[in-house]
Amino acid sequence: MFGLILACYILNQLGDILVPFCFAGLFAVLLNPLCTRLEMLRLPRIAAILLTILIAIAIVVAIFYFLSSQIISFTASFPALKDKFGQMMTQLEGWVYNHFGIATQKQVQFIRDTMSNSRALVGRTVNTVIGTLSIIFLIPVYVFMMLFYKTLILNFLYEVFSEEHSQQVAEILKETKSAIQSYIVGLLVEMIIVAVLNSLALIILDVRYAVLLGVIGAILNILPYIGGIIAIALPVLMATVTKDGFSTQIGILVAYLIIQFIDNNFIYPRFVSFRVQINALISIVIVLMGNGLWGVSGMFLSVPFIAVLKIIFDRVDELKPWGKLLGDQVPTRHMGQIWRRRRQKKLD
Repeated sequence: MFGLILACYILNQLGDILVPFCFAGLFAVLLNPLCTRLEMLRLPRIAAILLTILIAIAIVVAIFYFLSSQIISFTASFPALKDKFGQMMTQLEGWVYNHFGIATQKQVQFIRDTMSNSRALVGRTVNTVIGTLSIIFLIPVYVFMMLFYKTLILNFLYEVFSEEHSQQVAEILKETKSAIQSYIVGLLVEMIIVAVLNSLALIILDVRYAVLLGVIGAILNILPYIGGIIAIALPVLMATVTKDGFSTQIGILVAYLIIQFIDNNFIYPRFVSFRVQINALISIVIVLMGNGLWGVSGMFLSVPFIAVLKIIFDRVDELKPWGKLLGDQVPTRHMGQIWRRRRQKKLD
């Protein structure tokens, strides 16, 4: 227990260093096949790595360029949205006073107290985002180093264990690489499909900044269960601020619930869960723990991290019970029933 507490403390204190390193590790595993293929085309290793990183950066820049018009429009209209939101709050205060008799001053004081209590959480989240953006330029450097020294890293992993475990280490490394690559690619495919469905639904409902909100919702959807709730709340809030009545909000709820149903039953099982088979309870707990440890970045890193742990647990005999605990296969009978039946047979 002391070792676990000490490990969590060290991970928390070194978050600014380990977060970009962990993201770089995921990207390095994802980009390794492209880099290897470029090396097979007789490109020098350094040139192949640089070209691979430039291709990845170009894809990210293209996505931001595609969303740039929506981002600029949203930024320009932010003051008007703020005024509209202020008018809605004033109307809400009058409605509460007329129906419940709560004075406006008490309502304002309650809101201030709530904001004061949540300021620490909001501040930590903002600091995490700003910190992530400030060190995001380290990720390409880490990716370059990992791809350049991948042979050295692999040799270390083989040599640090005894020779009798070499086959087991090889299987774990191969399955881990395959799982991470398939998981990230599957997430990207799922994110693209969900972004298209979200954007089409919001465009049909005539919600402002439909494409931007659809893409943000698809990115948040990566977070199991929690992200889907936030993804629904954002367009509902935008429709509430920019439109009269509640028909659009109801339409958004219905559309997003249908999209969530399609995603959970068809898209996610087809492209993601066949490689990362983590049960719902562990997914929620590990995402919340990741948020407590590294904030927003920890929420995104938690699922692939626990998936790698499950691969290791499944390959080590002493740790297989932990692998079963993380998995999504639910046994039909528990061991207590089996043990009691065996004992009853012996007594008979």
